[in-house]
Amino acid sequence: MIPGHRPWEEAADFQIGLRPIAPADWLEGGEADPAARKDPLFAAHRGLVWAEAEGSRAGQAEVLELVEAALGPALPPPGLPPLYAAARRTADDLCLMEKRDGQWRLAALSLSAGSFFTAEEVIGRSLAELHGPVTGFAERFLVRVQRIFDGLRPDLVLERRNWTLLNSDALHTPASAPIRARIGEVDPVQAGGALNLRVERQTLRRLPRTGGALFTIRVWLEPLDSLRNDPHRLAAFARAWRAATPELRAYKRFDLYDHLVEGFLRRAGAPEGD
Repeated sequence: MIPGHRPWEEAADFQIGLRPIAPADWLEGGEADPAARKDPLFAAHRGLVWAEAEGSRAGQAEVLELVEAALGPALPPPGLPPLYAAARRTADDLCLMEKRDGQWRLAALSLSAGSFFTAEEVIGRSLAELHGPVTGFAERFLVRVQRIFDGLRPDLVLERRNWTLLNSDALHTPASAPIRARIGEVDPVQAGGALNLRVERQTLRRLPRTGGALFTIRVWLEPLDSLRNDPHRLAAFARAWRAATPELRAYKRFDLYDHLVEGFLRRAGAPEGD
């Protein structure tokens, strides 16, 4: 079950949506042994889930200190980069941003639940480059996001959530093509079990000593079928799906799932669209 607020109930367009939370609520948890999931990926597919830029180890070490302050100290296996030693203790993916050459750039990341990108593809990219695929981001949001990063205070933790829908129950989804190629295999009658709501809970906070910013991503999955027995959530999802802007629909490729989702909504008894 996805905890907290459900972002499809609130927005049908791109939005920044950051809100302050208590530092004690920084890591949401919910996974008993994240290392059991992350370590095999780190060992077998390192380029997909791990990357670091030269000179980032001091910031990585500060991230490890923050995680240990939140979760308690632990002795990691020897030889691990500090950011990965921190990431294997929490369900969240960890992304270290540092300001280099006047731009906030991705300096190190542990990415075991990435949505259609890999660590080696994005290391070193700026905020503008990271969000290039998002339609209209540069015109609508880039300056505001840069100001948020520049103005972060060490005592402030910010949170946001976004969502999408996929025919996959995997957390690790480095590529879209294999997943989307299987859409035609989904039985429309069974779409509620085959399709999953994928919610990203993201946080942002300043590293007080080294000056970087830590961006965390916690992915939660829930079958679309989970909405059947909750009329309020079902109706809210139906409204959000149908009201999604053309830009949002194009970016998330909702068009590929329309026939499956609309069939599910009819069978589940959701209100009809306008």
